[in-house]
Amino acid sequence: MDLRHEWKHRIAPGDLPVLRARLGAVLTPDPYAAGGSYHIRSLYFDTPADTALREKLDGVNRREKFRIRCYNRDFSLIHLEKKSKQNGLGTKEKAPLTPGQVRALLDGNTGWMADSPEPLVRELYVKMTLQGLRPKTIVDYTREPFVFGPGNVRVTLDYDLRTGLHCTDFLNPDCLTIPATDDAVILEVKWDQFLPDVIRDLVQIPGRRTAAFSKYAACRMYD
Repeated sequence: MDLRHEWKHRIAPGDLPVLRARLGAVLTPDPYAAGGSYHIRSLYFDTPADTALREKLDGVNRREKFRIRCYNRDFSLIHLEKKSKQNGLGTKEKAPLTPGQVRALLDGNTGWMADSPEPLVRELYVKMTLQGLRPKTIVDYTREPFVFGPGNVRVTLDYDLRTGLHCTDFLNPDCLTIPATDDAVILEVKWDQFLPDVIRDLVQIPGRRTAAFSKYAACRMYD
């Protein structure tokens, strides 16, 4: 399993046009982003004791979190994902889910998961059974992605972060959401073995420092 390096910068809205122009001059827009951006909806899981949230806030070295995700509110393509962090490096596993499976899970009908051909679905079932993992909240935002071949670099600009509060109705496009933060933009940089100097220079903004930021944690601020 390949581990990836990751930087996160919280930047001001006024930095967005500058970064967009810089990145567009050197990197390639992600071909999956029609029009340059797409909408992301995620439904995060956590335990009754908020283990995933607390481990993130406490900076636990080895941690994981489960989520269900779709793009552009297209529920015909949904994935279960597990993000893991170890020694500052991250990896992601995923498995496809059908809308019917998601609906069954949200309704508390999880028996089908035990016999799933997808190992990740079976793993979630075990942890829902033993640890009490349950859907916690919806996280919505807009992403502008860029890619760069050397280093397998991916740079994203995320904004308009919204929380569903306690809403877990992932399949409802009209689920009420509210802004989770001010107008901040999150710059993320991910790469494999090395980060080319040209990318390192492009993403530098005076007065901005690399800082941990969790969209899930930000969307739990009203709990």
